Amino acid sequence: MPELTYRDAINLALAEEMRRDPKVLLMGEDVAAPGGIFKITQGLLEEFGPERVRDTPISETAFVGAALGLAVTGYRPVVELMFSDFLGVCYDQIVNSIAKHRFMSGGAMSVPLVIRMIGGGGLRFGAQHSQTGESWLLPVPGLKIVAGSSPAEAHGLLKAAIRDDNPVVVIEHKGLLGEKGPVREGDAGLAALDGPAVVRPGDAATIVASLAMVQRARAAADILAAAGVEAEVIDLRVLRPLNVAPIVESLARTGRLVAVEEQHRLGGWGAQVIAEVVEQAPGVLEAPPRRVTLPEHPLPFSPPLEDAALPSAERIAAAVREIL
Repeated sequence: MPELTYRDAINLALAEEMRRDPKVLLMGEDVAAPGGIFKITQGLLEEFGPERVRDTPISETAFVGAALGLAVTGYRPVVELMFSDFLGVCYDQIVNSIAKHRFMSGGAMSVPLVIRMIGGGGLRFGAQHSQTGESWLLPVPGLKIVAGSSPAEAHGLLKAAIRDDNPVVVIEHKGLLGEKGPVREGDAGLAALDGPAVVRPGDAATIVASLAMVQRARAAADILAAAGVEAEVIDLRVLRPLNVAPIVESLARTGRLVAVEEQHRLGGWGAQVIAEVVEQAPGVLEAPPRRVTLPEHPLPFSPPLEDAALPSAERIAAAVREIL
């Protein structure tokens, strides 16, 4: 397996799916000639041409709405939101049109549409360009939401999303773009949209995380392991539909739960995971669960303040110690 960066793994997934299916199109701001603001889509215009790789006007409402029209007329569009924060601009198109279209057609129309959102903090982009954005979409029926925490997951989940006949929001983290890891090329790298995966085994506590927080959870597990505490780390992977069965299975061994997310506490997936666990497996928790989240204010631009706001390995390890 080649070692690829997170950025190149996404590029490979796009190229593979566009080669496989001529109905797959890519559109968004600066995705064609510039190769994407984060250089994720470099080389795709040269290989597939301007009919399939299109730069759009700076109007998310327009090109996300156009993607819906393409999706219901036989194409499989992939649209890029340059920053997850811009989700707010086209929110109506997503929640009132894209998510509801199959339902309102009585199942007669499928909507094979992918929205790629690039978000996350840690790179000093300020409050309006550093959100991951999933909390805005979690309550919306009709959408699937996936989040890759590694090059292999970013590659495999995007391929699966493009092949899905339902609208899928793919969240990518700009803080991971340079991270390297092994990636299986072609169909061997196709991921299943089936929910969480254990990325580090343990028996003392279960840490559930997503996106860049998976790395920090693993670092926290290393800190705890130095003191003889083996924490299990689970990558949530698929935020909607939420499948907590693997988490419940882990908790049957550990009895303790810490949820780590790069979002604010209110409305985050951590609260939903805890609620589902309590409903589905009452009594499995041996201690009150903990959530490690962003503070209740926008993410600061100031480097020391941003670093303090983001969940750290030390904060995660401290949360685990509290419930042991």
